[in-house]
Amino acid sequence: MPEEWTVSAITRAMLPVLLALTAVEVVGSGLVLGSFEATLYKYPSLLVLVPVTIGTAGNLGSILASRLSTSFHLGTLSFSPTDDHLAGNALATVTLALTVFPVVGAGAWAATRLTGASTDLGVLTVVAVSFASGAALAVLAVVVTVIATYCAYRLRLDPDDVVIPVVTNVCDVLGVVVLFVVVQLLVN
Repeated sequence: MPEEWTVSAITRAMLPVLLALTAVEVVGSGLVLGSFEATLYKYPSLLVLVPVTIGTAGNLGSILASRLSTSFHLGTLSFSPTDDHLAGNALATVTLALTVFPVVGAGAWAATRLTGASTDLGVLTVVAVSFASGAALAVLAVVVTVIATYCAYRLRLDPDDVVIPVVTNVCDVLGVVVLFVVVQLLVN
């Protein structure tokens, strides 16, 4: 078994990354959510959007990371702006987000209504917030994933071990920040 596939090698590569990302997520997401708390309580459908938005953004980034990691291992990935494989996967990620996030918004609004919570936001507003957040997050997830994959390549780390945790943690923080900014622009 090659050295890079041992538990100790994976732990040496991942432990510092995971500790740093945990600190960033706790501080970054916590501070933004703390400043966003009153708005979330005022509009429960936005509160429902928080975990779904950050989870979906992380999932989109993880799917892309998995595809890029596979391409990397097969030797078909280049980090050239003209790489059709890279561009195609990035476009698929953004397109998937543009189709999924409106449904997420409608679902958050419906879940809020079904639970009897009062909301002053109409379904179109919640869908618009979700769509705009999702579009921005998809682009950011692509950027973060490509950068993380490239850094793993340059540092001679296995992208299977490093990229998905980096992408999901960074997308969690970005998800909260982007949702906060979009709500500030469209609701407040």
